[in-house]
Amino acid sequence: MNIGIICEYNPFHFGHLYHLNKIKEMYPDSNIILVMSGWITERGDLSLIDKFKKTDIALNYGVNLVVELPFKFIQSADYFAKGAVEILNKLGCNIIVFGSESNNVDDLINLANIQLKNKDYNKIVKKYIDDGINYPTAMAQALKDICGKTISTPNDLLGLSYIKEILKNKYDIMPVTIKRDSNFNSKTIEGKITSASSIRELLKKNKSVKKYVPKYSYKYLKDCIFIEDYFDYLKYKIISCDNLTIYQGVDEKINNRIKKFINVSNSLDELLENIKTKSYTYNRLKRTLTYILLSIKKEDCKNLNLEYIRILGFDKKGKDVLNKVKKDIDIPILTNYEDKYLNKDLNINTIISLNKKIKDKMNFIEKEYKEKPIIK
Repeated sequence: MNIGIICEYNPFHFGHLYHLNKIKEMYPDSNIILVMSGWITERGDLSLIDKFKKTDIALNYGVNLVVELPFKFIQSADYFAKGAVEILNKLGCNIIVFGSESNNVDDLINLANIQLKNKDYNKIVKKYIDDGINYPTAMAQALKDICGKTISTPNDLLGLSYIKEILKNKYDIMPVTIKRDSNFNSKTIEGKITSASSIRELLKKNKSVKKYVPKYSYKYLKDCIFIEDYFDYLKYKIISCDNLTIYQGVDEKINNRIKKFINVSNSLDELLENIKTKSYTYNRLKRTLTYILLSIKKEDCKNLNLEYIRILGFDKKGKDVLNKVKKDIDIPILTNYEDKYLNKDLNINTIISLNKKIKDKMNFIEKEYKEKPIIK
């Protein structure tokens, strides 16, 4: 049995370890397949460490096969789910397991069916958006208007998108939830199992996170990368570009607000605070600024067909999975760098290398095309 999970491991902490151990307990002798983002995260942050380090951690703690989610799918929850769930389907996953605040998969399936089949749903969402409300809030309010139930917590929202993608494409994948107790967005420490956000806050302040992450994960959390460190580069990019609407996520309104406030903003947080409105979520704006920094244009994300599957690492069980499914997969499975598909990833890596913490910049850049999948 192949179990699919979708995670960013930014960073890998005790909650993730609990998630993996629970899957092993629920489905012994199964194969665990992970779809993981690279440098860009769904929240708009940069990954603290590179994807190969995260892959090594994942394999060390029991994942059997790790593949990368292409950057063009790192958008809102629905696009994120589209790419990740399609990869899991092509790799023969029977079950997808995700954390959930409500831990009620039947409710999530019912809400997904409303989104897909209820004739009034899209009209109600559009009405709220026209009133100036951001999409996630409009979606939650529309569901409440139709069935009296709402959804607003981050893991449930992502889970809803996963289920919607499964139903829409009639994938033979069963969604299963694991109860998520800690506050995903909290920036305060809540115990041994705490949020990735709170751990990142400690790391930004150069404080120890040794108590909050497993030992094998901790060893990699030195000289972490933060998008805030790139604000000067971002500011230069914004000032030197006449029209930011060429970049993914930038409409005229966002373009005008960024241009209006860039010269009076002295940090990424200041800029985000200055440009935010109720029409755009914080994550949407942060992702947009990340796209600008990394020169990700609308044309780079226009084609949302899955064009390849990039393998980052595997163990013996993971290799067996690949050998069984590869004959049925109709797109390239990449184990080496291919310029046709990964040229933009190399450009992103080169921009990331500008960080002052990165000493051997050439080696850092070359890692994108020289590194082979990690084999355990």
